[in-house]
Amino acid sequence: MGVHKTHFPSEVLPPFLQGDGIVRRGLHRVLQVSLPVPPRSDAEIAAEVERNYCWNYAVNMLDITSFWFGASFTSASTILPLFISKLTPSPLAVGLLAVIAQGGWFFPQLFTANIVEQLPRKKPVVVNLGFFLERVPYWVAILTAVIAGRFPKLAVVAFLLTYAWHTLGAGFVATAWQDLIARCFPVNRRGRFFGMAHFLGAAVGILGGMLSSRILAANPFPTNFVYAFTIAALFVTFSWLFLSLAREPIQPVTKAPKSNREFWSELPEIVRYDQNFRRFLIVRTLMALGGMGSGFITVAAVKQWHIPDSMVGVYTGSMLIGQTVSHLIFGFLVDRLGHKLALILGALASVLAFAVAWLAPAPEWYCVVFALQGVNSGAIVVSGLLVVMEFCAPERRPTYIGLTNSWVGIVSMIAPLIGTLLAGWSYAWLFAVSAVFNVFAMFLMQWGVQEPRKINGQLDISVNVGVAEA
Repeated sequence: MGVHKTHFPSEVLPPFLQGDGIVRRGLHRVLQVSLPVPPRSDAEIAAEVERNYCWNYAVNMLDITSFWFGASFTSASTILPLFISKLTPSPLAVGLLAVIAQGGWFFPQLFTANIVEQLPRKKPVVVNLGFFLERVPYWVAILTAVIAGRFPKLAVVAFLLTYAWHTLGAGFVATAWQDLIARCFPVNRRGRFFGMAHFLGAAVGILGGMLSSRILAANPFPTNFVYAFTIAALFVTFSWLFLSLAREPIQPVTKAPKSNREFWSELPEIVRYDQNFRRFLIVRTLMALGGMGSGFITVAAVKQWHIPDSMVGVYTGSMLIGQTVSHLIFGFLVDRLGHKLALILGALASVLAFAVAWLAPAPEWYCVVFALQGVNSGAIVVSGLLVVMEFCAPERRPTYIGLTNSWVGIVSMIAPLIGTLLAGWSYAWLFAVSAVFNVFAMFLMQWGVQEPRKINGQLDISVNVGVAEA
């Protein structure tokens, strides 16, 4: 076991952190980059991870569960498209919502990866910056619902900007959050934590979907959305409070710092020489393209069947049921068998979902569609995120995470725009094309990608194997 030494990575800090001004000192305080980091051995870090395991399990569980309940009142697949459709008949607005929802969280992550790699503490990024970048926009969204009745055009523009603030802000801190989770939980226990946390989150989200259905049905527009957005803001804030209680095992930086130019120049080499990772990126690209129709399912149901607002809450509940079941199953499955099977099953669920949406004879069938979409979402949440951590050594996690998620974010932003064009032609064609992309992803994952855990073993040898052996 080696002893980690620390250094202060000032040479890789971005321009807004350089210099001696008040802003720089303030950001240094917020990110805690100037605090000393004592040298520690792998064994000492592993012992701390094990000592705080139960505490971190509890507070992170409460964080994710609270967030899920709040987010169920602002579902990007059901409730938000309904809100937008009441403000404008333009499919472009729904398409922009889907662009933001599907790509906003993923896209910024690569741009923060180099800095995150050089920070011994990830929690300050997630908690201190995350409060303003990710949580505050929920409170601002309430104001857009307040003005929706009198100023619908202003409301739709303001809401889309606010939602972009939230999703891009969440993406900005996402790399640090994922690395924080990887530090707190060993590789052979991450799946069950993620699965159980999102299982409970989706379970309370079902209750949220039922409650949102009643709120939307019992109150006139836009008061119903004011209530829904307020509940969302409250519980997302509770989520942040629980997250702030996490105990991070601080790990000194061991790799030499890279300039931003050096960091960006080595990314093509990673893709070129890591063949298995490259094929995985192609699979995630196909799955992202296969999601181009997701944001239009609710709108298609509204236009074809003229469903009441309360039915959208039922659809939300159906999706959360699919997520609940899949999170629990996939969470325990991946710890034993790896992530490959979960992603294949997720792609298959998406194929079936779009097939049912294409051929549905009645609006009730869309409950099946959203349940299958929930299964697909569960596979992506559990395995699409966690598997990336197993393609590389611990010190390169932010780079691999950022590279994967930013690329997926770019594709996920383009996909709904393509979906908007296809939706203007035919929802049937949109759903058919989405299904075909997922078929390709499923076959390439099966025949082209090898399970990284079987190739490399448990790569987190600096902490996670040590914890597993403890």
